[in-house]
Amino acid sequence: MERFAEHYLNVEVLATYGPTILGGLWVTLATAAATVVLGIGFGLLLAIALVARIPGLRWPIAAWIETFRTLPQLAVIIFLYFGLPYAGVQLSPFWATVGALGAVLSAFAAEIFRSAIQALPRGQWDAAAALGLRFHVTFFRVILPQAIRLAIPLLTNRAIAITKGTALGTAVSLPEILGRAQSAMAIAANPSPLTLAAALYLVLFLPLVIATRWLEAAHTAPHR
Repeated sequence: MERFAEHYLNVEVLATYGPTILGGLWVTLATAAATVVLGIGFGLLLAIALVARIPGLRWPIAAWIETFRTLPQLAVIIFLYFGLPYAGVQLSPFWATVGALGAVLSAFAAEIFRSAIQALPRGQWDAAAALGLRFHVTFFRVILPQAIRLAIPLLTNRAIAITKGTALGTAVSLPEILGRAQSAMAIAANPSPLTLAAALYLVLFLPLVIATRWLEAAHTAPHR
C-alpha cells in the first residue's frame, strides 16, 4: 500500500504540479463547451436542411454525416492542425480540437435530430396544415420544439462521449488536463499527476453522466 501511495498518490508531487494541472481544467471546460455549442448548433442546421429538402444539399450533407461519423476523432484533429496549413489555414491547438470534435458531434447530432423529427406522428403535420399554418411555421413552432425535447437524452449522451475526446488535444499540444498531467509525470518521473487528472475528469463528467441517466429515465417513464 505504501508503494502504491508513493507512486500514484505522492503528496509532494501533487503539491508541486497540482496547480499547473488544475489550470488545465479551464482549458478542458472551454474546449468542451465550445465543442457542444458548435457541434449541436451545426448539427441542428444540418437536420433542418435535410427535413426542408433544400435542393442540392442532400448529398453534401449526407457525405458530411457519414464521413465524420466514420473518421476517428484523433485523425480529424491531426488533419486540421497539421494538414490545413498546407492550404494556407493555420489553426491553434484549441480551435483544431474544437473544430474536429465539433464536426464529429455535428454529424451525430444531425442524425439524432432527424430521427427525432421523423419519430413525431404524421398527425402533427396534418393538424397544422388543417389550421392553415405554413410549412416554416409548423416546423419551427410545432415540430421542432417537440423533436428537441425528444432528442435531449440521446444528444446529451453523445455529447458527453465526444467531449471526453478533449484529451486527444494533447496530440497537438493543447494544454488541457491530460496534456499537463503527462508533462508533469515526465518531469517528476512519477504517475501521481495522472491520478489527479483522472480525478478531475471524474469531477467534470460524472455529474453529466448521472444527469444523462436521469434524463433517459424521465423520458422513458410511462405517462399516466
